[in-house]
Amino acid sequence: MAAAILIADDDANILQALSFLMRRQGHSVRTAHDGAETLKAIAEAVPDLLLLDVMMPRGNGYEVCRQVRENPALSATRIIMLTARGRDEDQQRGLALGADAYVTKPFAIRDVVDCVARVLAAPPSRGSEPC
Repeated sequence: MAAAILIADDDANILQALSFLMRRQGHSVRTAHDGAETLKAIAEAVPDLLLLDVMMPRGNGYEVCRQVRENPALSATRIIMLTARGRDEDQQRGLALGADAYVTKPFAIRDVVDCVARVLAAPPSRGSEPC
């Protein structure tokens, strides 16, 4: 299922790689480099899915996730958090804020592609298991 995906990460290499992969899967892709840019991009065009890095300048991923979940107009937007912060507490925090899934870096490309497909295909389930 093709989706509009917004990828938010401050690492240009990750943005480029994930953009290429998601486009290859047939999705339309936009990117953002920090929290403020991510919120602006969401306001301009609501994505179906947000691939969201946790550690970004000008608004971390947890804050962006919280703001998205507080806005009823964005309730259909799915969120997959991507981060090097792989401790159980970090994952639980992201899922408690309403992320649909959590992928830790470094990640295998296939794992991200599979997680995106799984999250898009499933009914919304905030705080589900990490991918």
